[in-house]
Amino acid sequence: FPMAATDPQVLALAAQITESREQDIPLLLLKLKGILSSPSLGCEESNKIKQDIYDYGLTQYCLLVLKRDHSQLHGAWATAAQLAEILSHCCVGLEVKEDPEEFYKKFLPSAIDTLLVLGKRLQARFIRAIKDKEKQDFLHWFRIVTDAICWLFGGHIQLAACVLQNDRFLQLLITDDVETAIIMMSVLHNILRINSSVLLQVEEETLHSVLDELVYKLSSTTNPAVGSAATKLLLLVAKFCKQLVQLFTARYKGLKGLLSNQWIGKGFDREVNQLLDLLYLEQSGGKGEMQKQHQAACIIQAAWRGFQTRKRLKKLPQAVITLQRSFRAKREQELQHLTKQKEDEALKLQTQLQRQRAMRLFHQRQLALLEVVHASQVNKYMQEMEEKSALTIQRFWRGYRARKIFHQQKQSLKEFKAAIIIQRAACKFLEKRRRRRPPSPWKEPKGLTDEQRLALQQKVDDYIKLHPASQMSEEMSKELHMQAQAKLAQFLLRSKLDQRAAQRREALLAQVNTDVELLMNAPSLAEITEKDVGAFMSRSIPIATKARQSHNTMLKYTRWPWWKKLGDEFMEDGVIPDGAINTELETLFIGGRK
Repeated sequence: FPMAATDPQVLALAAQITESREQDIPLLLLKLKGILSSPSLGCEESNKIKQDIYDYGLTQYCLLVLKRDHSQLHGAWATAAQLAEILSHCCVGLEVKEDPEEFYKKFLPSAIDTLLVLGKRLQARFIRAIKDKEKQDFLHWFRIVTDAICWLFGGHIQLAACVLQNDRFLQLLITDDVETAIIMMSVLHNILRINSSVLLQVEEETLHSVLDELVYKLSSTTNPAVGSAATKLLLLVAKFCKQLVQLFTARYKGLKGLLSNQWIGKGFDREVNQLLDLLYLEQSGGKGEMQKQHQAACIIQAAWRGFQTRKRLKKLPQAVITLQRSFRAKREQELQHLTKQKEDEALKLQTQLQRQRAMRLFHQRQLALLEVVHASQVNKYMQEMEEKSALTIQRFWRGYRARKIFHQQKQSLKEFKAAIIIQRAACKFLEKRRRRRPPSPWKEPKGLTDEQRLALQQKVDDYIKLHPASQMSEEMSKELHMQAQAKLAQFLLRSKLDQRAAQRREALLAQVNTDVELLMNAPSLAEITEKDVGAFMSRSIPIATKARQSHNTMLKYTRWPWWKKLGDEFMEDGVIPDGAINTELETLFIGGRK
């Protein structure tokens, strides 16, 4: 090692790398990034540190580590990308005085080749990656490596031709992936910006391969980003290398039509128009008629775009108002949804708390009852409680199911009742019209002719001969008459007795039903009054109740809507249908009639 004054950090790192194991060296080399990026370093101090790093062989260590299998490194591809960045920063600004040919002719081209190999591997893994996180990581590391390559040939201009002639650079450029293709075209743009004559220094086959790939990208894709990058590169080549414009017109004869038809109006018309101007200028040898027409078209397009832009700007306030209105409506809807969600959660929590409180009270009540109940009766008591609980659950379930079925059938029942009312009205109307129709005049039947009368008389005589009537004496006729009279009197007497018994039963049944209803509606013994006792002692109160309810029913019937009295215009005035009274008094029995 050299004996000149050396930066202590570099010296300590070199000693540490010398004493460390091989697998720990990559992580130690990452400390060079902190040494090089120290804010207290000036330009001369930075170059001195880079010289010390190279003299102690740390730069060579970085290159050797990058040539190894990157999957075996600690941190894998992330470590490799950071080492590539460190290597490029260590080489830029470094002036080797001892054996410069080794550095410029061997070390730097080897570093470029290693970085291109690393970029190719990252590009392949990026294309094969499936998960979005992996693709983003590989793309980030690939961008770091390409930035390192640009930084390296930016500091050493002679490396631009080395990068362009490398087969791996063409392999990186020739890809169908959009992201990596745009990055590689930006690398090529930096090469041309740093060394504009580099295309004239490379071999013709390499030049044709690069230009062929750029033109192919213009013709095979519709991505505006790829088209813009390729167009800018071709324009840069045409501006810096005038002699290559002839190559464009001779080798790519359909380039002008491709640019005009496919890439006009894609957001980079200025570059496209400039490239077309150069191509038409080369083809015509000056500003010919085609160029004038092209410039006139550009002026017309510019005027039209200006008009469209001003027109859109006039409509912009209305669009902003509409956007604000929709935004406020959406925000209000979200706030309402959030408020409703909070209310639902609060209601759910409150219900849960009430359920827990009820459950706690139930368990406390059970425990208190268990303390009172004798031990031998606990099982019986628990069984009774389970039966009561089951009956309660079943009662609530049947009620819920019945209400659900009723609500489902409510509309159909309503339609059924409406159909019955309409049919009843139609039947009453038809019956009334049939009664009002005058009877048809009587027509005298046609008389029989003599021949028909003789034939009919002959049939009667023949029937009498075949079925002679039985002879009965006068005494037998009188006896049969007396028997018939006795049976008729007995039947009339028995039917009258049966009718009285049936009326008596109906009266008793109506009285029983009225008493049952009074008992069901009666208050408890603790709340009973003398007025309630009088209702059971007097038989006139139910009759008065019946009369009052009948009166209320008739008043309510007069206030019915027209559709409930649809068939009443075919009835006599002052007659109330029995169904109306029965609907209101379905449970009151007075005088044997429901």
